[in-house]
Amino acid sequence: MKRSNETMTDELQQPLSKKSKIVQWSKYDTSASFDVDCQKGFTPICSDELPVQEGHLIADPLNYAAQFTKYRVGSKDAHCREAIWTATPDKPQFSEVGAPNVDIRWNQHCIMGTPGAELIDGLPSVTDYDFFVWKGIEPDMHPYGACFHDLSNTKSTGVIEWLRASGVNTVVCGGLATDYCVKNTVLQLVDAGFEVLLYLPGCRGIASDTCESALKEMGDKGVTLVQSKEELISIVSN
Repeated sequence: MKRSNETMTDELQQPLSKKSKIVQWSKYDTSASFDVDCQKGFTPICSDELPVQEGHLIADPLNYAAQFTKYRVGSKDAHCREAIWTATPDKPQFSEVGAPNVDIRWNQHCIMGTPGAELIDGLPSVTDYDFFVWKGIEPDMHPYGACFHDLSNTKSTGVIEWLRASGVNTVVCGGLATDYCVKNTVLQLVDAGFEVLLYLPGCRGIASDTCESALKEMGDKGVTLVQSKEELISIVSN
């Protein structure tokens, strides 16, 4: 007998260790969750990098969403101190760079070997993901989406191929920041033919206007914007 949404809501609010069984989504075997750039460099913990308000609070929502998918993948910015996009007093943040794979300047962030490069507390370790992407390693490359190393979307990071090889058709995304890396990753996945759900409790963005524009762009491309736990339960219960 199919359980009611109320019953499933009560079960999912229990600690994981006390759950007898996670609600089984009909798309479970062909789905993956994608944690995009969930790093301390995008949170108030590293206030001198690129802090996103409440960016450090998304681990629980992402872990919640990941319960419904067979696979879990993730990505990180993995930058170096010599990056040509580093903002300076005379070349401030958002000023143009004009290199083939760098559009504008940013404050240094997510430098490998620093706290800013670490995943936010509460997420799995990198080795516990089924597939993981490191991007932006080269000093003259600053991609946003996690599916390609370059801005023209020609040099694959391998995640699209891995998802296809694993039989994945549906991807549930979240991460930092909604209006940049998350948006670009989502659109890359859509262009690759995946059905994409964006779990908004597991996202935070830099600015309200760019987030609004990003959500509209993703919605116009057919992305399902999931507003809450209750909405996610409703989707996976059908």
